[in-house]
Amino acid sequence: MLLTGGRVIDPSQGLDEVGDVLIRDGKIAAFGHEAATGAQSGVERLDVRDRVVCPGLIDLHVHLREPGQTAKETMATGTGAAARGGFTSIVCMPNTSPAVDNAGTVALIHDKAGRDGVVNVFVAGAITKSIAGEELAPIGSLKQAGVVAITDDGHCVQNNELMRRALEYAKMFDLPVMDHCQDYALVSDGVMHEGYWSATLGLRGWPAAGEEMMVARNIMLAELTGAHVHCQHLSTAGSVELLRVARRRGAPVSGEACPHHFTLTDAAIAGSEKFWRQDGQGISGFAAAKGALPAWPNYDTNFKMNPPLRSARDRAAILAGVADGTLEVICSDHAPHCDYEKEVEFDYAPFGITGLESELALALMQLYHSRLMSLADLIAKFTVGPARLLRLAKGTLKVGSDGDVTVIDPECDWVLGREPAASKSRNTPFHGWALKGKAVATIVAGKVVWRE
Repeated sequence: MLLTGGRVIDPSQGLDEVGDVLIRDGKIAAFGHEAATGAQSGVERLDVRDRVVCPGLIDLHVHLREPGQTAKETMATGTGAAARGGFTSIVCMPNTSPAVDNAGTVALIHDKAGRDGVVNVFVAGAITKSIAGEELAPIGSLKQAGVVAITDDGHCVQNNELMRRALEYAKMFDLPVMDHCQDYALVSDGVMHEGYWSATLGLRGWPAAGEEMMVARNIMLAELTGAHVHCQHLSTAGSVELLRVARRRGAPVSGEACPHHFTLTDAAIAGSEKFWRQDGQGISGFAAAKGALPAWPNYDTNFKMNPPLRSARDRAAILAGVADGTLEVICSDHAPHCDYEKEVEFDYAPFGITGLESELALALMQLYHSRLMSLADLIAKFTVGPARLLRLAKGTLKVGSDGDVTVIDPECDWVLGREPAASKSRNTPFHGWALKGKAVATIVAGKVVWRE
């Protein structure tokens, strides 16, 4: 396949220039003039003028729900949603039924992905058996089975001694540990950020300290053991500052941000009118909007997620943390649920939203179109950052690398609707939002798996 006339951006090589890209036998074969002259007659050509051609995007935090929860998502629908979002590689989380805490379940997922998946699927194994936080999972055999990291995502290991031993074992097997930072004692039964809006709405509060306590714990244990700890979906200003200071002194820690945390705030749970009145002015493209703004009622459960939406101050800190490099990775935390599960009182609805199909547009709006970051630096958050953390041979267009490519139109205006959508679930707070920028083609190993 020959991609012609696109703006080729590859942060792994510091490349940003207009040219052609040739993919042969599933591998990147040549750039520029060499690509055009090296292409055989009759080769498939894709005109990508006025588009950005970059390494295939990677999302290292996705819930595919298989095995055991296929009413919410399947391997086919989840990877289809990834392809529509521009992602050629995803990492699935282990909180399935049963949990991914043994080599047999890892093999099952690999087999299912090989048969039904349209993008590359990597597997994260559990830190503890059944993700119960009581006994270590067989980390060595999980590594041998092919996991790229371990995490109890959706849960957090509360026992500090157990977490220390997990880090020691993970270091022995050269595995990064990804942690969902949540102190159960502090969070208790909170359902939204503890602050003005939780008091106004009469909902149980979830204090920022409930996340920051575990971020601090992880930093100390990482320095003690020398193992790398990656803090998942950070949401508070305090967490960002803790990570920033720790990284300056060389601690082996990193963090990630999700678009919903750097776009929305807890005011959204009070309804669209109250959100747009003040906090909504902080969303690129909407501050000067003249048309009708997206509307939703108060207590909308599509705005309930873990960790919860935070204050405008926290949102600003997350944006700053991504822009200055404190947070090296952007991911979706794609968490599909059935409609009927969300159609209950706010207290009883499950945490989580879908995000694979909207995260690139939200990141472009909040970070690139707002001029906080260059396009190359933003693309690095989806390519070089996750590939380096998980030691994947992905996220690059170097000659000889896998022919995984994403083609992006950063100026494309579109509206996120319920249909069409590839995911089996529709639990997103961004229905009806006018977005700017999207993937228009996704290529995996030289094969177009989705095209606008």
